[in-house]
Amino acid sequence: MAQESGHRGPGALPCAQARVSPARPPQGPSGLSPTQHPGDVHCWATPAVPAASRDQGHGFQGMEWCAGGNNAGHTVVVDGKEYDFHLLPSGIINSKAVSFIGPGSSGLWTVGFPVELGAWRPGTSAGGQPWNPAHVCHVPSGLKDWEKRLIISDRAHLVFDFHQAVDGLQEVQRQAQEGKNIGTTKKGIGPTYSSKAARTGLRICDLLSDFDEFSTRFKNLALQHQSMFPTLEIDVEGQLKRLKGFAERIRPMVRDGVYFMYEALHGPPKKILVEGANAALLDIDFGTYPFVTSSNCTVGGVCTGLGIPPQNIGDVYGVVKAYTTRVGIGAFPTEQINEIGELLQNRGHEWGVTTGRKRRCGWLDLMILRYAHMVNGFTALALTKLDVLDVLGEIKVGIAYKLSGRRTPYFPANQEILQKVEVEYETLPGWKADTTSARKWEDLPPQAQSYVRFVENHVGVAVKWVGVGKSRESMIQLF
Repeated sequence: MAQESGHRGPGALPCAQARVSPARPPQGPSGLSPTQHPGDVHCWATPAVPAASRDQGHGFQGMEWCAGGNNAGHTVVVDGKEYDFHLLPSGIINSKAVSFIGPGSSGLWTVGFPVELGAWRPGTSAGGQPWNPAHVCHVPSGLKDWEKRLIISDRAHLVFDFHQAVDGLQEVQRQAQEGKNIGTTKKGIGPTYSSKAARTGLRICDLLSDFDEFSTRFKNLALQHQSMFPTLEIDVEGQLKRLKGFAERIRPMVRDGVYFMYEALHGPPKKILVEGANAALLDIDFGTYPFVTSSNCTVGGVCTGLGIPPQNIGDVYGVVKAYTTRVGIGAFPTEQINEIGELLQNRGHEWGVTTGRKRRCGWLDLMILRYAHMVNGFTALALTKLDVLDVLGEIKVGIAYKLSGRRTPYFPANQEILQKVEVEYETLPGWKADTTSARKWEDLPPQAQSYVRFVENHVGVAVKWVGVGKSRESMIQLF
């Protein structure tokens, strides 16, 4: 799946779909589009207004972003064009859908967001074309009337320049003190969530209200960060001037997010896709802590990130690659630091959309997938990028962990323990055939079918979709 955020990884990316009609899973490189880490499992939930796929919002009337910020990168392939997003919901491409950035999003970077709106261009590579701040006020290429279909919650938190600067300083500090860092994207997400938890953060509603009061709070927040990091330089007056302009730019797009979602759920039937930034094992509570993001990436984050009740969540779709990847630091039991890892990286075009870093690659880890299922309760799975495995004569799958020679029945919470586990593998025959032209289940080689069935049998969840390429047409639906 195409997404990356410091260590886009193990787990499941929450996407909610409302109860109206089934939706298709997301697409991107090889079918879907979230990036994975050790056990990168992304999840699509079906809340009471369908939305279960990241295929650029095709067929949906609402596209909601529930948590995280521009630390993640999402790649979407539409009509042969590759688009990279960082904060905008992927559905912004769809002229018939309304895109919504929810209150759980603590990542509205006051520089990057308008730049993404105004200077964004379809990319031809993982990183796309460079953004040009001079184009901040220009309408995105090929996206007409996007301002009329983008809504931002007034409760969403703001990321300031000094949050990003502090993010980088903290990484340097960790490296100096501990000899290692977390490997963040330095997008300011952690410091922003820290401000939020300390109740000193600033939200969209603050920016659009009394600007004098906002300015006072902004100055106090800046001073707090400078007291912690004496070398931190902040152009307070310059930033306030820019923020005032930013406020007027986004004012027409801002609404009360709670009422917006309530009306969407209780008004005329419509399909809604909820998109999150990161995979399940990056969840702040259930992920590979401390190598996680700062928000809840599991299905529960859909409710807290959008302000919708649990009963509005229907089916939950877990989206996982046919192998495992991770960007950045953290335990990776099935990682292959050899020619297999390089092959997966090259064939899968595994580099981070946000940072450009190569993703670490390894065999599929079913311990991670089963753990993600425990936390999210998947209704069905979407297995993507199966085509990346086409050239292999044999394929290994991690089926269990061993500690001191004995199988462990759980996924270790402690990173030091996870680093020490021995992986028990099952070796399956490869198919040595091109699957990219397959459009139905019967088109897949018998060995490829067996691989898919092996995964669903070990996880206990049916595979509903199999991705064999970048395009929407490359997603095979089984039932």
